[in-house]
Amino acid sequence: MKLRHTAAWTGVTAVALITTSACGGTAQKAAVDNADAVMAALARATDRTEEIGSAQMNLTADMGTGTPVTMNGTYSWGDGYAFDVEMDTAAVQMQALQDAPTTRMLFVDGAYYYDIDPQSSGPIAGKEWMKIDASAVFGEGAQAFNTSAGASSPAASMRGLKFAKDVEDLGRETVNGKSAVHYRAELGEKELGKFADAYTEDNPFTNLAGNPSSIVMDIWVGEDDLPVRMKQDMGTISMTMDFEKFGATAEVEAPPAAETGDLTEQVKQLQSQQG
Repeated sequence: MKLRHTAAWTGVTAVALITTSACGGTAQKAAVDNADAVMAALARATDRTEEIGSAQMNLTADMGTGTPVTMNGTYSWGDGYAFDVEMDTAAVQMQALQDAPTTRMLFVDGAYYYDIDPQSSGPIAGKEWMKIDASAVFGEGAQAFNTSAGASSPAASMRGLKFAKDVEDLGRETVNGKSAVHYRAELGEKELGKFADAYTEDNPFTNLAGNPSSIVMDIWVGEDDLPVRMKQDMGTISMTMDFEKFGATAEVEAPPAAETGDLTEQVKQLQSQQG
């Protein structure tokens, strides 16, 4: 049971935090007919976000279950996508592995690391950290959000706006105490790029998201040409990223191997059995 919950929520957090790569780097033809001023504003925001390369963020994932998951911490994309966050232990159903009210989670070099209580048996016996490679959850679809520089970042998602079916300027609003312009775009199946590989019938994300056929993305851009908030809706999943501060985040490093137990193969076996 513990393993099943862990695998499921690894998939959830993977989607919640790596889904920004959904829009990045495709060869699709742009299908936006909006005013040049709108596209120029988004281009400036994209360039600024990409250049800074990291941020302190608050991310909330609503899985449609009535219990949203909130993750607070630092995210970087200047030299490969990585993050270091704290999340509510009960919300992610990890009480069997962690007694503390919050659980620390890292993503670095394509793998997830959970700070857990040392267990009495199994591959994580006596270990401080539990590791699960993204490929254990997404299979070949994990290649859709590789960790090459900037490929899985807010900037990559913003670059993808030029491939959207439509981009609307919804006017100026106040978000988190800041004045920002609200833009909305929709990315259909043809615009999803490599991330579409993750939308397979045997992938747990497909079931979690209700087999989405498009992503609706809202972005609020502040007066400094940086995003204040980004929101993505995919089927039954809704994710909101609030940017608290850009730049000057600490480098995310994987825990020492001697303190880490790897559950990747066990999760892969479980996925195969459930499939």
